[in-house]
Amino acid sequence: MFDQLNNRPADSLLALIKAFQADDRTGKIDLGVGVYRDAMGRTPVMRAVKAAEQFLLETQDSKKYLGPEGDLQFVQLLKPIVFGKSPKVDRCLVGIQTPGGSGALRLGAELIQTANPSAKVLLGTPSWPNHAPIFSSARLAVTDYAFVDLTLQQVKFDSVVDALSSAAEGDVVLLHGCCHNPTGIDFTIEQWRQITELLVARRLVPFIDLAYQGLGDGLEQDAAPTRMILDAVDEALIAYSCDKNFGLYRERVGALYVMTRNNDDIGKAESNMAALARVNWSMPPDHGAAVVRTILESPEMSAMWRAELDEMCERVNGNRAALAAAAPDLAFISRQRGLFSNLSMSRETAAALRARHGVYMADSGRMNLAGMQPTDAGAIVTALRAEGCLK
Repeated sequence: MFDQLNNRPADSLLALIKAFQADDRTGKIDLGVGVYRDAMGRTPVMRAVKAAEQFLLETQDSKKYLGPEGDLQFVQLLKPIVFGKSPKVDRCLVGIQTPGGSGALRLGAELIQTANPSAKVLLGTPSWPNHAPIFSSARLAVTDYAFVDLTLQQVKFDSVVDALSSAAEGDVVLLHGCCHNPTGIDFTIEQWRQITELLVARRLVPFIDLAYQGLGDGLEQDAAPTRMILDAVDEALIAYSCDKNFGLYRERVGALYVMTRNNDDIGKAESNMAALARVNWSMPPDHGAAVVRTILESPEMSAMWRAELDEMCERVNGNRAALAAAAPDLAFISRQRGLFSNLSMSRETAAALRARHGVYMADSGRMNLAGMQPTDAGAIVTALRAEGCLK
């Protein structure tokens, strides 16, 4: 049987990690792996997380299964952070714990396929490499459209409007709630309003991928587009990740929320979500969700977490400001948000930056700006100029 398999290409990100580790040059800069790093170059365990883990160590008395829905108190406590105080959300929103944001996307894709197998998924590009495969593997048709012009570093909003205007009723639109990745280029509030109007007019279903709340402009500001959309539409899906804003990458902490047209449909959505989860991962991992729940149940730990998240956000935006100030051609970076920016370059140029200058980024030109220090800005700009990326 296995002799019929073909070799798959190696994961380019894993290869990038190995290449960086094998590079013995001093002054090398890692802009590749998409995790937050502090001023010491570490991806630390947050102080609030440590406090919650200590509490769980002392008080947790069982490791029994939670059920396919996972930790429902965790799911409930996230609601006001993500959705604010909306009576509509309280009436018509149901959630389930998932293994990370990717698990939420996969579960949502299967729920869509179960409810409306003919629905198409509209995907703005560039996007994450696993987005299209997640929906395709759930047997959904994916239609992509150009979201950003990387040469101009701006949204191609006419393309967005055209894509949504030509979609059929019931089609699904994948949107990043904030910190649009991998580009860092978000819609303006006015553009969000126009998108919301199109979603309502065309009766489209938004699927919001919200993976970096709090790492753009703050928890409330980053949630504003999601709340705007949910206030207007009848149905929606939201894939949420705590991996980044709680620093729980390896714990895989996420949730899928579904907003239904009315209260009568909540039970149907909930039972289907649980059934689909049961055959995918049976029961979700507990530890990370228990940590988040413990933090959100404690006013002291919550305040600690919010303060740490503000520090992380400030650091990332400080790195953006430093790089933008180092070269006029990179001024756009200070206007973008989140961990990432995506320069327009060839695979060969990205390889040259690594080989000649020790500046590591993805072949697509995606940079993790949380991986640098403000003092790295000059070296990055020098390398980009040497390879013809800047004037």
